[in-house]
Amino acid sequence: MPDRIFVDTNVLVYFISDDKKKKLKARDIIFTSEEVFVSSQVISEFVSVCFSKKLLSSDKTTSVASHFMEALNFSTVGEATIISALQIKKKAHCSFWDSLIVAAALENNCSILYTEDMHDGQVIDGKLTVRNPFKS
Repeated sequence: MPDRIFVDTNVLVYFISDDKKKKLKARDIIFTSEEVFVSSQVISEFVSVCFSKKLLSSDKTTSVASHFMEALNFSTVGEATIISALQIKKKAHCSFWDSLIVAAALENNCSILYTEDMHDGQVIDGKLTVRNPFKS
């Protein structure tokens, strides 16, 4: 059974970037299996980064975000996710926003979280391993 994978915003941003090495790595992660998850938070952050850094036009940002939501397993952040994130923040000593990503990953029974925003190799709740796929 393949690992269930959760991807953070930076993976999606690198997928559309001009950095060929990171773009290829992001593509490999996103299309590794059918068990790749994102949350409404991740998509919202992706859209915000695209707009604030002018990475894509408005229409292209809309198109790419829609494609991610259709192609990947989409998870909505709800009340239970927020409550869980608050508990994770206390235990894991990370930012609330990172805790919300972790909570969504755990909620979806993911075993790997790809992000460059947390400690590579960190294991949370004995279930979720943080991996920085862009680490040299």
